[in-house]
Amino acid sequence: MATVEEVLNVARRELGIKEAPPYSNQVKYNTWYYGHAVSGKAYPWCMVFVQWCFDQAGAAKLLPLRTASCGALMRAAQKAGLWVTGDYRPGDVVIYDFPGGGATDHTGLVEQVTPKGVTAIEGNTSLAGSQSDGGMVCRKNRPWKEIVGAVRPRYEKEVTQMDNTPSPAHKEGVEWAVKNGILTGDASGDLKLRESVTRQQLCTMLLRFAKWKG
Repeated sequence: MATVEEVLNVARRELGIKEAPPYSNQVKYNTWYYGHAVSGKAYPWCMVFVQWCFDQAGAAKLLPLRTASCGALMRAAQKAGLWVTGDYRPGDVVIYDFPGGGATDHTGLVEQVTPKGVTAIEGNTSLAGSQSDGGMVCRKNRPWKEIVGAVRPRYEKEVTQMDNTPSPAHKEGVEWAVKNGILTGDASGDLKLRESVTRQQLCTMLLRFAKWKG
């Protein structure tokens, strides 16, 4: 098992890695996958890169199939109930369909969801040029229209530490607010003392104060 951040951190460390020589598909990810060095057009490695990242994070079993094929992983995920077509999240293995290509052209690991699509870390792409056979590990911004769907592995949940200890200067005020029901925290009891307060949260705390005052 592994967390989303553990898998993404493996991918981040690979940014900038290139196949050598160019246009050869000779790259360490293919050597790992096939057990020996390979080269040629028969060995695209965008999915192999994703498989390698999960393996290096100790999370290979989170993927429903060991494969170099985007389409094969998509079908395996659909069968296993791990396929989503919306509400994308960091850690999803996103599958793309680029204009003029096949139904499943390329893949990557979602790092962030943006208003226009996703930011993903991808193998065998390029900063400019071929996006599905570019020979490099890059961070890419992709629009919604290019996304077929995504594999959503069942990651281990991140362990978060509660932020319930005030600094000495604020200790008295925090304790008073908690005691009188002004500050209650989230459902788990985390007061999140160092997070910013939204306008709606401020309104709720003001209402609690007004009720306390009677």
